[in-house]
Amino acid sequence: MFKKILIANRGEIACRVIKSARKMGIKTVAVYSDADEAALHVEMADEAVHLGPPPAAQSYLMADKIIEACKKTGAEAVHPGYGFLSERESFAKALDEAGIAFIGPPAKAIAAMGDKIESKKIANEAGVSTVPGYIGEIADADEALKIADDIGFPVMIKASAGGGGKGMRIAHSAKEVKENFDSARNEAIASFGDGRIFIEKFVVEPRHIEIQLIGDQHGNIVYLNERECSIQRRHQKVVEEAPSPFVDPEMRKAMGEQSVALAKAVGYFSAGTVEFVVGADKSFYFLEMNTRLQVEHPVTELITGIDLVENMIRVAYGEKLPFTQDDVGINGWAIENRVYAEDPYRGFLPAIGRLVKYITPEEGNGVRVDTGVVEGSEISMFYDPMIAKLCTWAPTRIEAIDMQVGALNDYYVRGCGNNIDFVNAVMQHERFRDGRLTTAFIAEEYPEGFQGHPLSDDLLHKFIAVAGVCDAIENARRGRISGQLNGQMAAYDAERVVKVNGNDHAVSVAGQGDHWTVTIDGKEMTVEDVWRPGDVRFKGKINGEPITIEIDPMAVGYGMSANGTQLSLVVMPPRIAELSQHMLEKEAPDTSKMLLCPMPGLVVRIDVAEGQEVEAGEALAVVEAMKMENILRAERKAKVSKILAGPGDSLAVDEVIMEFE
Repeated sequence: MFKKILIANRGEIACRVIKSARKMGIKTVAVYSDADEAALHVEMADEAVHLGPPPAAQSYLMADKIIEACKKTGAEAVHPGYGFLSERESFAKALDEAGIAFIGPPAKAIAAMGDKIESKKIANEAGVSTVPGYIGEIADADEALKIADDIGFPVMIKASAGGGGKGMRIAHSAKEVKENFDSARNEAIASFGDGRIFIEKFVVEPRHIEIQLIGDQHGNIVYLNERECSIQRRHQKVVEEAPSPFVDPEMRKAMGEQSVALAKAVGYFSAGTVEFVVGADKSFYFLEMNTRLQVEHPVTELITGIDLVENMIRVAYGEKLPFTQDDVGINGWAIENRVYAEDPYRGFLPAIGRLVKYITPEEGNGVRVDTGVVEGSEISMFYDPMIAKLCTWAPTRIEAIDMQVGALNDYYVRGCGNNIDFVNAVMQHERFRDGRLTTAFIAEEYPEGFQGHPLSDDLLHKFIAVAGVCDAIENARRGRISGQLNGQMAAYDAERVVKVNGNDHAVSVAGQGDHWTVTIDGKEMTVEDVWRPGDVRFKGKINGEPITIEIDPMAVGYGMSANGTQLSLVVMPPRIAELSQHMLEKEAPDTSKMLLCPMPGLVVRIDVAEGQEVEAGEALAVVEAMKMENILRAERKAKVSKILAGPGDSLAVDEVIMEFE
């Protein structure tokens, strides 16, 4: 077996590979950019080698530097993780020429499947169902429009070398084809260095279901069941599960056997995934084959008990698979939520920053957290916004979903925006729990954006009860500090007014120690707490039921979050609440005549000039953040009076790009 391997990646996947290698007794080498000098994967590895500046093109994509690092450290093999160089044929070849093993498939398979146009041709020849479309390179937007008209709307515009949602757009009209073709190509060039674009029919009410493969160098290829990845935003997967609630045994067998046939057609070995778009009638069509480890591989590991990373390493060393197709079963259900650094309350815009507080759920008993950060880590604008992958396993799907809700309530992130509330809301959504999924789920269920999970009366009363108890505990603490109370906390009894969403609630709090009785608008509740001032979470029981609530202190109250819902609760004595009604409210500044940058990012282009009149919906500027281009459009008819930013400028959130008359 290899004695030392290098991981040509960063973040959670680098940490994930290190864990399996460590279990196998293999030493590891990490690589890092300037931005990742203090990263977790660097700390976990036995050795670390610096690559260069933060941009991936000057660090993680520098194949020659990675090979040099292997020679310097004596690493015998390289695991590429996903992204970066993981699907570069040239990288696999360069490693082979240097006498270094590639922990992945053969270069010819990467080449065959890495080009989405060529892969569809191979899939057709192998008898794999494919989506109707134009298999060939498209020169420009005019040609794209002609092809789209021939296929019929809606169509999917896709980068040939794409992946991870980069360089992908859905077009429902000729106008959208023209608008999206150039953006898709620009994203593809920026992310992959390859601007080739193709077009295919967009399947209405589609599901995204994929088959996990693992093969060895002795001709053995096995499919490890399927994963459902239909909950997506901008074609980026957000929630994954295994198995799929839609797939039956016959369909699983058919999809698995077609996937194996495709893999054999290109001489495949190592881990790989064949992705399908699936219609409501259970028809399925080949989308692409990812010749690498997938982000969502943990859910497959949880239901099969097979360590994919370990098997990739063993296959690369030349060992045979230790199991056959007949040995692969399905044990229980697994759900994975991707925790992203993005703000769902502001249209899921990227949210970079330092993790000033980072607490993960406790692992074990069906909970798994794959992360590449710790408290104090920096979420950089240079790389993918993923913070972690939260996985839960249980005997049934509903149990696994309910475990996600509890684990997400236990996840605490501060310092940058995150999507924890959003995925928590998805877990509680009736349609998701019923398994009625399509790739349009988010667009259909949150057409006006995400504003938090609907607040139930029960949860509202729990928030108010906890706010009353926290206020009581803090008041008692202040009393002990001031000398008004001696020793242990005496019995406490007080009246309060809790203001929530413009409504006043009369609250009385009575108790001692960790047991409280709270009366809210005449309704009595019992609260058992383990909260102390400074704790960021309340973990206790309300009316005998366990609950976890995130708590952020405010000047006169608390910000609280649980079950995908955020609330601000102001807690005051009745007399102060009465007087506060006479306080003047501070008016927010008028920014209606400004175009503000909605996220930290880089200005790619300005589409208008000073003095130009624009119509509602017209493109004003393009800002790139975390490799994604975002078109900023006019909200109303206006005249541009001043442009304050230009291409190449790096902007902060709410920085002014232009002003209007």
